[in-house]
Amino acid sequence: MKTVKKTAEYAIFKRKDGRYAVKNTNHKAINGDEKAKILLAEGLITLPASKPAEPEATEETSEAAE
Repeated sequence: MKTVKKTAEYAIFKRKDGRYAVKNTNHKAINGDEKAKILLAEGLITLPASKPAEPEATEETSEAAE
């Protein structure tokens, strides 16, 4: 793994498969939402665009379909 960035709280590594690993000062892996927040703050990842919400089917539209 290559070191990308090292701070007082954590270190970011780039793995061979292109993904990132984040470890704290005790060399324990940071995962989940905390990892995503760190990588997003460093500009290494972007969040996927959220899909627009589809309108819920109402009784009127289900009756019109019949």
